[in-house]
Amino acid sequence: MRVLAFSDLHMARSRAAEIVAASAKADLVIGAGDFCNMRQGLDQAMAMLSEITAPFVMVPGNAESVQDLTEAAPEGGHVLHGTGMTLDGLRLFGLGYGVPVTPFGDWSCDLTEAEAAELLERCEAADILISHSPPKGYGDVTSMGDAVGSVAVRDAVERLQPQYAFCGHIHDSWGYRGTLGRTQVANLGPTVNWFEVSI
Repeated sequence: MRVLAFSDLHMARSRAAEIVAASAKADLVIGAGDFCNMRQGLDQAMAMLSEITAPFVMVPGNAESVQDLTEAAPEGGHVLHGTGMTLDGLRLFGLGYGVPVTPFGDWSCDLTEAEAAELLERCEAADILISHSPPKGYGDVTSMGDAVGSVAVRDAVERLQPQYAFCGHIHDSWGYRGTLGRTQVANLGPTVNWFEVSI
């Protein structure tokens, strides 16, 4: 299965156009959160992506709530947050929001590590784990050199060992690729990223 994945679009129209154009060649499109800015502009962001015809699976970032994303998602879009789905035999599980809690204030949608761990415990198996926040120590380094990813996400990757763990959130680590056990971890960023997934 040919998968196109991205994160942190933040309403960038030119980036959205590139993703939509590339999606014509995808079997699956994955968006790992932060489609809008500070809870503003989600409808416009989804309108930019509305021409995606492949199955489109999303998790909310810390810039949008799960309720808002569910209501705004284009037709045929699937929103995961502490939930999973199977698509043509491919097992997907998603967790949105910032983990751990960010310092950005009331607009930011966040989870504590304990809350994230409770939601991730619902997952028994996954081929792709999609989270907005990176696993701690993997694709999570800021410009200050701090590793600010999630312990709960890292523990879930170690337990589940999916083929891929897709994330975003930490802009300074966009483009990161690494491995955690048998899992390839990718901090995606707002670009066209291609992955081949075995079922």
